[in-house]
Order: sequence, then C-alpha cells, then structure tokens
Amino acid sequence: MTDDDRTLILHIERQRGEKESAQPLDLGQRVRDLRKARKWTLEQAANHAGLARSTMSKIENGQMSPTYDALKKLAEGLDISIPQLFTPPVKGQVNGRLAQSIAGEGRQIATATYEHVLMADTLTKKSMLPYHTRIRARSMDEFEGWVRHDGEEFLYVLTGVARLYTEFYEPIELRRGDSAYYDASMGHNVVSISADDATVLWVTSLA
Repeated sequence: MTDDDRTLILHIERQRGEKESAQPLDLGQRVRDLRKARKWTLEQAANHAGLARSTMSKIENGQMSPTYDALKKLAEGLDISIPQLFTPPVKGQVNGRLAQSIAGEGRQIATATYEHVLMADTLTKKSMLPYHTRIRARSMDEFEGWVRHDGEEFLYVLTGVARLYTEFYEPIELRRGDSAYYDASMGHNVVSISADDATVLWVTSLA
C-alpha cells in the first residue's frame, strides 16, 4: 500500500460488498405472494381476476405462461399495474443486522500519514464504511498527492485539531466535535495541527 492510499481500503471494501447479480423473477411466486398478502384463497383471487381457479393455480405453480390478456386480468384483480407483477417487492421486514466494534479492536491499516482501525468489519455488503483514524501527518508535503475516490464522506474530529485540505476550497480547521461532509471524488487530505496526533471518525459511502 502506498502512503495515504485510502482508496485501496475502499476498493477492497467495495469488493467485499459487491451486490449479487439480480435473479430472474419467479412470476408464479410473485403472484402467490401478492395473493397471500391479501389473505385470499386461490378461488377468491381467481374470482377477482376473472380467471378459472385451475388457470390461477397453473400460473402460481409455473405450469403455464399467462397471455397478455391473463396478465391484464391478474393485475386488475390484484389492483396493481402490469409492471408491478414483474417488480420484486421492497423488503418490508427489518433485516436485523448488527455489528459491535470494541475499542482497541478491529482491522488495522497503517500508512505513513494515517493509522486506520476499520469498524463494523464483520459485516459485508455495507452501504458505508466507518473507521477510526489517527492523523499522523503534519504537512501536505507528506502526501503523494490528493486522495480521491467515489462516494461521499463524513469526517468528525474526536480529539486534537485537524486541518482538512480540499481541491476546491480553502483549508478548514476542525476541532473536537467539529465535522465536515464532502464529495470524496474531490481531492482531499487531512493533517493534524495539534501537539498530539488528532483522531477522527471517518464514514465513507460504499454504495
């Protein structure tokens, strides 16, 4: 890893969190789920759609491909649009994911300018990457250039005083409790300007 190359960390995390390829929609299962969500029997659903019960059963069991006319009747009977028949439902349940990060533990990645401790590291397919960082750099001269990567980033100072340099703005001084939110594709670097190394919480979007 080259000095200050946080882009590599983010690249690795994005690889760990790559979304799975979309699976073909099972129309029969989709129709069954819609019917059950309405607490209808097969016969009730067939009556609402103006279809024979046997036709409804075959559609749900994947034993026949419905014609456009049948799809139209299904959609009208279920009070949805035809495209909604082919749209996977948005998850309505809480997925219950949780990861605890213990102080002093976590995957550590150090460079000449930063010491990172990745948090919530047990979770893959995260939408954001939180990490605790000790800022060792004291000057922009210690960097090999701007750090830039896709996404947005939130920076919160925990201890000390940090200075955020960005490609398009004047440097800003951040003290304990101060924060900044910025476009991470804009070049950016952070240095400590306090006697001790500043420590910060960084949260970077991965999606």
